[in-house]
Amino acid sequence: MQVLRKILFPVSLLYALVVYLRNYFYDKGIFSSTSFKTPTICIGNLSAGGTGKTPMVELLVGLLKEDFKVAVLSRGYRRKSKGFVLADENATVKTLGDEPFQIFSKYPDISLAVDADRRNGIRLLEKNINPRVILLDDAYQHRKVNCDFSILLTSFGDLYVDDWYLPTGNLRDSKKEAGRAQVIAVTKCPKDLSLKERKAIIAKLKPKSHQQVLFSYLAYNDNLQTINSSLSLVDLKSRNVTLVTGIANPKPLVDYLKTKGLKFEHLKFKDHHNFSDSELSVLREKECILTTEKDFVRLKHEVKDILFIPVKHQFLEEGESLLKVRLQEFMK
Repeated sequence: MQVLRKILFPVSLLYALVVYLRNYFYDKGIFSSTSFKTPTICIGNLSAGGTGKTPMVELLVGLLKEDFKVAVLSRGYRRKSKGFVLADENATVKTLGDEPFQIFSKYPDISLAVDADRRNGIRLLEKNINPRVILLDDAYQHRKVNCDFSILLTSFGDLYVDDWYLPTGNLRDSKKEAGRAQVIAVTKCPKDLSLKERKAIIAKLKPKSHQQVLFSYLAYNDNLQTINSSLSLVDLKSRNVTLVTGIANPKPLVDYLKTKGLKFEHLKFKDHHNFSDSELSVLREKECILTTEKDFVRLKHEVKDILFIPVKHQFLEEGESLLKVRLQEFMK
């Protein structure tokens, strides 16, 4: 795979040129960006997947929903529906997509919509819901909308400054576009990341004066969840466990489970994988399936004896307090 990526380097140069021209046209006003009356907060990245956008959206919902009427707008990747869909009691993974459905299942008291046309989605949310703030999931590259506040995510093990354009690397946008963000969150850090290491990363990122760099790690909850009950991770040590993942980067989860002494078979699928009938038949034969929350919402009605391990972003030191301050200042 790495050899193929190197062979495709000329393609990545063409991709880089297209990205440069697109951003240039937006910067010069040749392509137009639309501003809206409702404050918008964009959560996204410069690379292709794997930075923890959905847990970050959930964290922001938790921080904002007690004081403000919150709406979330997502593209709804790989859903079966078309156009604008506002989540209600009839919503499913097929109508919303796995990640938006996960968010709505966790926070049914907020408004959540999907629309590939973000401008149309915002207009309809303003017309029908009138939220106080709209969170735009995975919209950093969506420059048709002029976002008011942007949070850029980059993984500790794959910083955007060390990356290159697709398909040779994982970048889908220019590194200089990081300058549009108000907050840069370095995700998936080791829990014991030292102050010296954090300073070294900040020096590499070279944040602008208006930007704040925060550090977070994935905090897994050993209280595993099923549809109607829960089970401790310790209880799985006596069972034949199959870990099923359909996410961009399962390594942090795999590493975590190994540190807990859990022995398991790992069936790894691509991100947002739609499981075939034959694959489901194989899974139904397994004694115990452990999966991610995103995969659980797609598999819970298809496979018995399935659990998911909850995960959230946990900021190092005072990171969450600093983020709260920035959000409060923005929402004034």
